[in-house]
This record gives sequence, structure tokens and C-alpha cells, in this order.
Amino acid sequence: MPDDLGRAARCPGLSTAEILAADAHPAPTFLGEGDVTAMGGAAFRIDAYTDPAFHRREVETVWSRCWQVAAREDEQPKPGDFTVYDIVDQSALIVRGKEGTLRAFVNSCPHRGTRLCDGHGNAPKIRCRFHGLTWANDGALKQLTCDWDFSDAAPDAFALTPVKLALWGGFVFVNFDPDAPPLEEYLEGLPEHFIRWPMEQRFTAAHVVKHLDCNWKVTVEAFIETFHVIGLHPESLPFFGDVNSQYDVWSGKRHISRMINPSGVASPHLAGKTTPERTVAAAAKFGLCADGPLAPGETPRSRIVARLRALYGDTFRVDLGHLSDSEILDVIQYSLFPNFIVFGGFGSPLAYRSRPDGDDPNKSIFEVWLLLPYAEGAKPPSAATRILGPDEHFTDVAELSYYGPIIDQDADMMPRVQRGLRASRTGKITLSVYQELRIRHMHQTLAEYMGR
Repeated sequence: MPDDLGRAARCPGLSTAEILAADAHPAPTFLGEGDVTAMGGAAFRIDAYTDPAFHRREVETVWSRCWQVAAREDEQPKPGDFTVYDIVDQSALIVRGKEGTLRAFVNSCPHRGTRLCDGHGNAPKIRCRFHGLTWANDGALKQLTCDWDFSDAAPDAFALTPVKLALWGGFVFVNFDPDAPPLEEYLEGLPEHFIRWPMEQRFTAAHVVKHLDCNWKVTVEAFIETFHVIGLHPESLPFFGDVNSQYDVWSGKRHISRMINPSGVASPHLAGKTTPERTVAAAAKFGLCADGPLAPGETPRSRIVARLRALYGDTFRVDLGHLSDSEILDVIQYSLFPNFIVFGGFGSPLAYRSRPDGDDPNKSIFEVWLLLPYAEGAKPPSAATRILGPDEHFTDVAELSYYGPIIDQDADMMPRVQRGLRASRTGKITLSVYQELRIRHMHQTLAEYMGR
């Protein structure tokens, strides 16, 4: 085992590797464990979630320097389509040029700084609504109102300021640091993990946004461990191996981490208290398979996998026959520092993004993409972005199916976490050694960027 945590630090039940090895179609080797090196047990300061000064330091050292997902490519399919990405003080205008190229610009007029665009839309040209200056979609100045009244009227002086933009997996990344390293270097080999699950061959079946009363890190951390399943999602325990989960980090890679959560097996918390038939019955309630007695040689995992293979074939006309059972069924989830979570395989075809909401460390914007495969030459149109109001829930979004209620359980808990952090008098949070390994890894990377 390539780690120094040892088996004693893990759940006494079957490991993820042992569960996957028993499948009819065993998992590929790259889903094996990473360099699961112990990171110590030091606590982390609560001011990382609540202190305005800490937040401002994050703005200066993280949000102004890191590559971050700004949009999906399919949000701007036609020339003139644009999307605005805001992160605290920074704002990027992403626009598709008439020749089809995506570019990003600082969303600010070079004349007197007026914000140029909001949200999504289509415009054959970019125009400042204050004084009427106009640009082509490649950022070149087309019209300078009363150019005779400017001593420095060279077109280049009024061109829109470019923002670094790069593409991977159908996602549009931006970086506000003109000296930032290439995205390929920042991703630290992440694209190699997704060769079998190309994200550019997905369409946006839903894109849902909700404003939450919590720090952005509270949101990210809620999704990069399954330690909380027993408290927040107990209905999943009969068919979800929460404490069996595998957590991976890799030496020399500070931006990415992974976890694999096996499905179709009962949680070790229920050891001696459940049966395979109960696992099937619980999975059936979520629509993952049909209920009923197992046939000789059939397991809950094999029944769910068979149903999902048929679903993707019949509904999406996509053949997943070359993939292992784990890639069809399990939660294979990667995080990319600072704020992006993307799921590999097809067990949970989702991606999450969390970011500060304005300049308040106690507020964040949380987003969910449902990204489904499609048959060659039959890509459906991208769903419009839906912004949930204060009294709306992810459950209200029919396209999210059974994911909606689960996400709501997490989203409802996050403001309680933030309130508790503000009320705490310990000044710190304490993490488990293995199950919250990815949170510790994230904080160590954050400390490196902030120079702490």
C-alpha cells in the first residue's frame, strides 16, 4: 500500500480497492490509490472562513492568480454569444468571435471603467452604455466617441484588456494573472484521468445556481468527504459505502485530489444489520434499479450496473461497454484547487463550482452542472442557467432527479456550519486523519498561495 497511514487508520470494512476488484469488470489500474501520505493532525484557524482580512488576502493571492472555471463552452455556441464571470472585484467577459474563437476580456471600459456586460447574451459588438465606445468581439476598438477630443486616440490605447483563457473538457478557464503558467501545467495531469470519460462529449442538461450564507470553502469541503453521510444522508447507508471511500492525493500535485465512493454496497456502519436484499431495496427507492430477490450470482452492484448500462444505451444512445463496473456506478470525484469539483465516470455526471459572493466571507455562490453524454452528431442544446431564489430548492429542478434532494441536504447544512464557525470560541477546526485528508490538502495549498 503506497502510503504511511496504514490499514489501522482506515475503516475496518472492505476497502474500495477490494470492492472494485470483485466486480465482473474490474476497475482500471489508474483508479488505484494515490500517494496517501499522512499530513499530520494540526488544526486550522476559523478565521479562514470568517475574517474579512483573510478573505481579502485570498482575493489577492488566490482569485487573482489561479486558473478557475468560468463557463462551459456550450454556453456560447454562436458568434457574439457572451458570458460574464465575476469573482469578487474581478470580472471577465467571455465572448465568441465571428470566426468562432472564444476570448476573454476585462469587463471594464478602458475609458472610465464602466462595467460593459452582465450575465449571458448575444451581441454583434460590445458597446459601453455610458459614452457609446464600441468594440468588435475580438476586443479591437471600432468606435471612439468624439475621437477628435482625445490626445491619445490610437486604437490600441482603447482596446479591451485581454484575460488569459484556456479550454479543457468543454470547460472555459480564465486566469486574471497575465504571467500565470499554462492551464495544462496547472491541471497537473488531470486530463489524463479523463481520457476514458471525455467531458467535452457532454451537454449541459441543467445548470443551477444558488446563493448561500456560508464561506466558499464550507461548500467545497462539504463535497470532498463522505464522513458526513451518516449524519446528513442516512437514507443512503444501505447502498453507499461511505466509510469505505478511498481518498487520493499525489506527491508533487497540490491542485488536484480525488475520492472514490463505492455504491451498491452497504455502509460499514450497518455491519451485521443489513442484507444484500435491503441494499437493492434502498437503491430501488432512488430509481437506481428494480427491487426484488437477487438471482444466483447476482449482486446489488451488478444489478445496478446492468440497469445503468441499459439506461445510457437506450436513453442517450451511448455505449459504455468498454468501461468497468466502477466507472458506470461509483462516485469518482476530482477536485481542482481552488473551487472546482468534477465527477469522473458516469455514476454521478455532475460538476460543482463555489466562489465568494461579492466581498463578504460569509456568503458564496454555489453552482451545479448536470453533464450528460450524447450520441455522435446528436448534441442537444445547452440548458439555460437557472438561478434559485431564497425559497427555491435544488429539488425543484426536475432535471436533477434524485440528485436534487441530496444536494439540498448539503446546501441546507452549510449556513448552519457558517453560523457555528462564527459562534465558536475554540478558534480552530479539527480534521480526521484519513477521511478529511482532501480538506487538509486543500488548506495546505491555500496556505502556500497565501504565503502563510
